[in-house]
Amino acid sequence: MLVQKENPAAPIEIVRRAERFYAALMAHVSDAAQAELGLGGTLVYAGELDEDGRALMAASNSAGAATLAATADPAAQKQAVREGIVDFLVTSLDEAVRILKNEVRKHATVAVCVGAAPDAVEQEMRERGVQPDLLRAGVHPWAQGSQQLEVAPPSSGVVRLEWRVSAAPALWMPKLDLLARACLLPVDGVALRWLRLSPRYCGRAAMGVRVVRCPAHVAVEFAARVAEAVKDGEVGVPVDVHTVAD
Repeated sequence: MLVQKENPAAPIEIVRRAERFYAALMAHVSDAAQAELGLGGTLVYAGELDEDGRALMAASNSAGAATLAATADPAAQKQAVREGIVDFLVTSLDEAVRILKNEVRKHATVAVCVGAAPDAVEQEMRERGVQPDLLRAGVHPWAQGSQQLEVAPPSSGVVRLEWRVSAAPALWMPKLDLLARACLLPVDGVALRWLRLSPRYCGRAAMGVRVVRCPAHVAVEFAARVAEAVKDGEVGVPVDVHTVAD
């Protein structure tokens, strides 16, 4: 029997998915002052390491959490390690728990994948009392205190700002990131953290594109600064800056 595989998402959609998950995760930060500390000490269960699972792991890494996923697909396992989304690929829940306990205690960021089917891993987690703090939507909570992630559109007055370049992203994206940070600095630690860490964890998909949630007036200011930088030759390629709806 032929198994139909999911079509790979375009790079921009991978980053969009990760940003949505990041916003859902950081909604659990208690206050703005904690944004830079992120979700250290929080255990996130990402479920199957499919495209949504990889996006959630990239978001969770950016948020500073400890993350557990599972997949029996050797190709998905290798891809996640190659992309730097997974730090440890293990063969049993025992190995995963040993790593996660240590890193959660230190409030460190870590991503672990068990090379087994999610259903089997989840059943063993239930039996052993392994309780994630946050669960991917669709995974039924099995312990009091676990919460499902609720992905939601931006709140009133907030937009999802995107920008991309078509050439030499390694040269121009860092310059554009600096402009964005200058606009965000007095406003939003959550967005600043995402802007700083998402290129690392979204990997090649994020090389030439950024997606960040910010107040509408910040998006307007950033677009104006980019237009000026292109006009003055400080940025030597056209930049597509726009806002998108969820």
